[in-house]
Amino acid sequence: MNRAADVLIAGTGLALTSPLLGLAAIATKLEDRGPVFYRQTRVGKDGEDFEVLKLRTMVVGAERIGAGYAVDEGDRRITRVGRILRRTSIDELPQLWNVLRGDMSVIGPRPTLRYQVEQYDEHQRRRLEVRPGLTGWAQIHGRAALPWPERIELDVWYVDHRSPRVDLEILLKTPLALFRGTYRGATGGWRQGS
Repeated sequence: MNRAADVLIAGTGLALTSPLLGLAAIATKLEDRGPVFYRQTRVGKDGEDFEVLKLRTMVVGAERIGAGYAVDEGDRRITRVGRILRRTSIDELPQLWNVLRGDMSVIGPRPTLRYQVEQYDEHQRRRLEVRPGLTGWAQIHGRAALPWPERIELDVWYVDHRSPRVDLEILLKTPLALFRGTYRGATGGWRQGS
């Protein structure tokens, strides 16, 4: 049932946002002629790697300069178009394709990088028992403002308490979190990756 809902929501989301994605892709390309999409290996359900898809928001090769994968607010590697895409989370919309492919779910812990997963203890590894999501329990509880261990704890809470009611609560509260600017997808720090 969850998979059917994921396919329906992701398919509808891609259809509705395709004009917006097209405009964002054109703006990204026009700014510096670099690639439109950014692919990065993340860790999914049961610790399996997959390639997450995003609109590129940083200069080409950003992970090899500056702070590497860590991204702080105001990072100079973020492009002008990228700042808008990140602020509005439009850069995350291509991950609807990851949902259609079955790599991700609409709701679940945000996918993280391998080096972070290698630091998990046995309890924290429980967040890998479900597919990673576009939004989740930690996102609606101020993810960017929370310490990393607390975010993981919220994700583990979700794994233990997931239900249609909890998922509906997350879906309803995500737009408010986006509006308030507390939702920042991806991993530790302000954001990770390009």
